[in-house]
Amino acid sequence: MPVLELESAGVSVATPAGPDGTGEKVLLHPTSLRLTEQRIGVVGANGSGKSTLARLLNGLVAPTTGRVLVDGLDVARRGAEVRRRVGFCFTDPAAQLVMPTCVEDVELSLRRLERDPARRRERALAVLAEHGLAGQAHQSVHDLSGGQRQLLALAGVLATDPAVVVADEPTTLLDLANSRRVGDLLMGLPQQLVLLTHDLDLAARCDRVLVVADGRVVTDADGPTGVAAYVDAVDRSAHDAHDAHEGPA
Repeated sequence: MPVLELESAGVSVATPAGPDGTGEKVLLHPTSLRLTEQRIGVVGANGSGKSTLARLLNGLVAPTTGRVLVDGLDVARRGAEVRRRVGFCFTDPAAQLVMPTCVEDVELSLRRLERDPARRRERALAVLAEHGLAGQAHQSVHDLSGGQRQLLALAGVLATDPAVVVADEPTTLLDLANSRRVGDLLMGLPQQLVLLTHDLDLAARCDRVLVVADGRVVTDADGPTGVAAYVDAVDRSAHDAHDAHEGPA
């Protein structure tokens, strides 16, 4: 199983200058993690920093200081190698599907692995069939349902046989049936999975769950325990907000 290591002193971005002429927003506070489990869930509110954490794993975001290692490879120094090992699936498949038809999109993923066009087409068709999309091979990606688009995006990532799959809220835009279908696919992968999700039932199926709040990992536990801690924190926050709104008795 791959070993993912984050030794980041934080991630920040410049913001419009304040009164003192400077500005900075912290996206992720100092974090040190060693991730070796097969299925790792990451949960937290929107804007909590969980996507920043995930994007560190393949260089979509760079740490302000510190380093990120994937099986000993420094993401900042050997980004191309790391990205061949770490596949990334976005929330909205429109961010990934760039070719006119389904088969062409998978062929694009395979361009570095299979130079011969005929064999690349054959391999792309086999990938589509494996994911139940054989009938849509020559269909426009824009004519697919939401579930089919997400499956196609995943198929394109999996076609390159990465060692790690990072999936950023892959079921958020899907209905219940397709959410379950995509969730079951992800949970059955032989690859190491880093799953960012608001689906707490899915997160609870993970071997390890990280709870992220305000740019910090506040809980690191097994799946059910991590999810329970997150639910408890949300309930406490809602209770405190209600009390603040009601004011003193």
